[in-house]
Amino acid sequence: MGNRGRRLDKRTLTDREGAPWLTLTENARDIVRSLIAQSSDAEAAGLRISAEDTAVGAFQVSVVTSPGEDETVVEEDGARVFLEPTAAFVLGDMMLDAQLGQEGALQFALVAQP
Repeated sequence: MGNRGRRLDKRTLTDREGAPWLTLTENARDIVRSLIAQSSDAEAAGLRISAEDTAVGAFQVSVVTSPGEDETVVEEDGARVFLEPTAAFVLGDMMLDAQLGQEGALQFALVAQP
């Protein structure tokens, strides 16, 4: 992955300035690992979260092969999430959860960290 993206301290889940960052539930980690395992470059791939319309809390998620230059990389137990700058700012104190819906549709949810 080289020097791309800003990595977080996995022990405290904060950036170098001490600000909190997005965390993942166990379900989210499992699903993100499963999604990136299907990527052509699973070793560097991750789930990108980008802000679509922060006024209404809309975010876009996609599996990508590597983080962008200005993206923050959150990695927990092999589950990599790449946050574009606006999403990183807005989601700083949130927790990402994921579930398969009744009809097999993947659903992501954001909740406040405890």
